[in-house]
Amino acid sequence: MRKTFFLALLYASLAVSLLFTTTPGVAQEGGKPASGAPKTSAPKADEKALAVTARAVEALGGPAYVGVRSTISQGYFTQFREGLGGIPVSFRDYMVYPDRERTEFKGAGVRMVQVNTGATGWIFEANGKKLTDVTPEQAADFRTSMRTSIDNLLRGWWRAEGASLVYVGRREAGLARRNEVVRLSYPDGFEAEFEFDAREGLPSKVLYKRRNAEGEQVEEEFRYAQFINVEGVRVPYIIDHYRAGVQSSRVNYDRVEFNRPVPDSLFAKPSDIRTIKF
Repeated sequence: MRKTFFLALLYASLAVSLLFTTTPGVAQEGGKPASGAPKTSAPKADEKALAVTARAVEALGGPAYVGVRSTISQGYFTQFREGLGGIPVSFRDYMVYPDRERTEFKGAGVRMVQVNTGATGWIFEANGKKLTDVTPEQAADFRTSMRTSIDNLLRGWWRAEGASLVYVGRREAGLARRNEVVRLSYPDGFEAEFEFDAREGLPSKVLYKRRNAEGEQVEEEFRYAQFINVEGVRVPYIIDHYRAGVQSSRVNYDRVEFNRPVPDSLFAKPSDIRTIKF
């Protein structure tokens, strides 16, 4: 399979890794920046936006949601082309705060692992027996996916990057439905809008723009559905990705666990590919 497919698969999967992702280079709990985080201006947030995010935290589980420190999940990733879904690829994902993630893919001719630890990481392609470091472009993609995560917004880690949070208003979301909308704006010009169901307070969408290979700004959107209570935390078991208004992928989770032990060895780059097991 072409390498470009691998990279597209990895980006789409990492970008929608549950709601419980972290942001490289932003604050850990207590306001302490992660290693390598640049000094930024003081963040700003209006009261209405903070009220929307506080309600979302409660809707997702309150103390149970806030208490999540690691996540192990599995399910299936499906790419869409011209409205048709391809062959699902199974994945298993390990996440440890603040910025470590390992995703393993199997199926449809794919066998690979990608590990991100902040701005660094590595990729192993089992079919070609190839182990490489993530490129600067891949690290930037990971950072974008983390910036647009619900967890980054609700846990306030955007503050360490000097971002501003404002309330946008209510937006149509279907027949007799409205979403509350807030916007995160970063000093480098990047912005992301987060929509929450006005009735329940649950996350509904994330919208932002991302530059494609031709240098054009393309609208990206994630939609969350089928929330299931897992250990007191409400988790979206279906996450759809749209690019320029057309569906490009779907993630279906079939198992999610919180705060289980995750060995540090899973994230360390191996010196011998024969030791990589998945």
